[in-house]
Amino acid sequence: MRDIVDDLLQVWHSGRTGGLATLVRTFGATPLPVGSAMLIDPDGGVHGSVSDGCYEAAVYDAALEAAHSGRRELLRFDPSTGYDVSADCGTIDVFVEPFSRNTFPEFAAVADEMSRYKPVTVFTVVWHDSPELIGQHLVTDRRHNTELVSLPESDVFVCTHTAPPRLIIFGANSFAAALSIQAQFLGYRVTICDPRETFAVAASYPGAEVVVDWPHRYLNAQAGAGAIDSNTAIVTASQDPKFEIPLLTVALRLPPLGYLGALGSPSAHNHRLEALQAGGFDAETLARLHAPAGIDIGARTPMERAISVAAELLAARPHVAGRASMRPAAAAS
Repeated sequence: MRDIVDDLLQVWHSGRTGGLATLVRTFGATPLPVGSAMLIDPDGGVHGSVSDGCYEAAVYDAALEAAHSGRRELLRFDPSTGYDVSADCGTIDVFVEPFSRNTFPEFAAVADEMSRYKPVTVFTVVWHDSPELIGQHLVTDRRHNTELVSLPESDVFVCTHTAPPRLIIFGANSFAAALSIQAQFLGYRVTICDPRETFAVAASYPGAEVVVDWPHRYLNAQAGAGAIDSNTAIVTASQDPKFEIPLLTVALRLPPLGYLGALGSPSAHNHRLEALQAGGFDAETLARLHAPAGIDIGARTPMERAISVAAELLAARPHVAGRASMRPAAAAS
């Protein structure tokens, strides 16, 4: 939902009604994760997706009908039930509901928490013995797994929105600008840090936070504030040793990060390793550093190098397979 929160807010503030479809359960291989959402705005525009092409037309029609009729229902989409889709699309359960200020009065508070990177969880009744309870929402700040919970008399979809993963790029230059764009496409919250005010200009890095500070000092302060964790990715885009070595010294002393990368040629990396080894780091610790950063795709331009680093960053992320609920198909409306 985070990718369409601005579109949802626009509909919410307009006082009009759209249709919202949320992916609540999957069976087999599916292209998008549970919790993905599609909004049909009051003018028929589409924002987001729940199946990345497999059932888009059918989900669109169902969400549009929900907007017009006010009906809330849990629907199953399966390639064996007459939809003109590939057998590889898998089976998905989607909850459709009308979306407006009246149907989801708590949404503005949810969006506000998300904008401040605070955890917020929405419980939605997607099936119940009493139809009038279907579509009820409860909001809490407690973290839960995002999943469909099957109870004796109801199904409740639990969706937790946590802070997006963070990428801090040290060094303000053309590569940093390119990687910032790529990372934001991937859902990262990006910070650019450089001690040079001339280069650390916010207008050059749209959508990113820009900080003027010495890299090692900023990272130390962030770590002390609890703002660095195992999901944080760090890339140093400056090959100047007076910036880079103090920064990497701090980074390598932290608990393992989601990703730690440094640009530079193999020879520059050898000099980097020599400096870090002289600082007392052993081979096991230095192995955490991806350098030269990026997957070898023959990249030459800043954007090409950014793509190679973004690919390596994704490859370094842990992937956890989801589990499907065991409620039988007949429970769906």
